[in-house]
Amino acid sequence: MPTTQPLEDGPFFHGTRAILRPGDRLTAGRPSNYRPEVVMNHVYFTALLDGAGLAAELAAHLGPDGSEPHVYVVEPTGPFEDDPNVTDKKFPGNPTRSFRTSEPLVVVEEVTEWTRLTPEALATWAERLTVMRETKAEIIN
Repeated sequence: MPTTQPLEDGPFFHGTRAILRPGDRLTAGRPSNYRPEVVMNHVYFTALLDGAGLAAELAAHLGPDGSEPHVYVVEPTGPFEDDPNVTDKKFPGNPTRSFRTSEPLVVVEEVTEWTRLTPEALATWAERLTVMRETKAEIIN
């Protein structure tokens, strides 16, 4: 159940391969980057810049050739909750400071300085995602 009390003060970040502009809204109802057959009921974001960078790298890696990773500062427009895919269901607490909302996120600005994955780290993550897809790992949606 989403909370009306802020879990974090922000700033908040979203990583993607999409090219966005300030004022754009990110909304639920799109396919998962990790399991495209699953339409997501939430938009995901984090209070960790490097966490958004990881999501951006993976989204670009899984996208069409030539996809580039982008990280944005975002603001939630409504209540949000801890992301159960990486919190109490799988890890104690919320060490990744990851959240989700069914309400739109508004793009504030693009962040151009964030830690990029090494080719080796990206390959390791890509391997993990392949295993998740092949085993039909559960996405708590």
